[in-house]
Amino acid sequence: MTPIRFPGTLLVLLLSLLCSTEALRINRRSLQLSERNKPMDLSKFHVPLSNGSASLPAPTPGLTLKAITLGRGTQNYTCAAGSTAAPVAVGAKADLIDVSPFIPYLPPSQAQTIINILPSYLVSFDLAIIAKAHVPILGKHIFDASGVPVFDLRQKGTLKAKKTANIAAPKTASKGSDGKGDGAVDWLVLGEAPGSVGLKQVYRVETAGGKAPASCGGGPARKIEVQYAAQYWFFG
Repeated sequence: MTPIRFPGTLLVLLLSLLCSTEALRINRRSLQLSERNKPMDLSKFHVPLSNGSASLPAPTPGLTLKAITLGRGTQNYTCAAGSTAAPVAVGAKADLIDVSPFIPYLPPSQAQTIINILPSYLVSFDLAIIAKAHVPILGKHIFDASGVPVFDLRQKGTLKAKKTANIAAPKTASKGSDGKGDGAVDWLVLGEAPGSVGLKQVYRVETAGGKAPASCGGGPARKIEVQYAAQYWFFG
């Protein structure tokens, strides 16, 4: 079956459909020429903190919200030969899609709600298709050779991070692509580590997918990549 090729305005069109409004007629050029180079007022947006039964701590006083992004990539694990233990987490890799260019096209009263549910849809989109689409990639998330999580937001800064808090994803979170998988990874707060520039804190919330199977199940040594999506809120 030939995969469907989505245009660069995919995320904008999806957002409009999710809020049950008339589909937006925005072509690729209009998205590229949007006010992406102007500072976007993010003051009306608030990072989700509660999973319904527990909450992450609020952002550190004095910090400013610098960016809201949608992460799409893989959570990575390994299994030793013959192991029946749980896979060992060894990092993650994701593109960070800038939300700012889409905000002007969203109904103001529903913008936060729409952004919050988007990861549960984004996790089902093929990574290769997203890579070829003209969506605004703000940066990358990787783990360096020392196992430190790194968020490279280019002109906005770089965060080398360390975990400071976590809670389980809500029970209603998407388990993975098409709602199938082993569950959503935890919500996290990560603070700055040595080497950070311009960014001091990031929240990973509204996660979809990313959890490894409960057991390696024996067999040969192998690497496991589990598809996931999430919101990342950056403060500095």
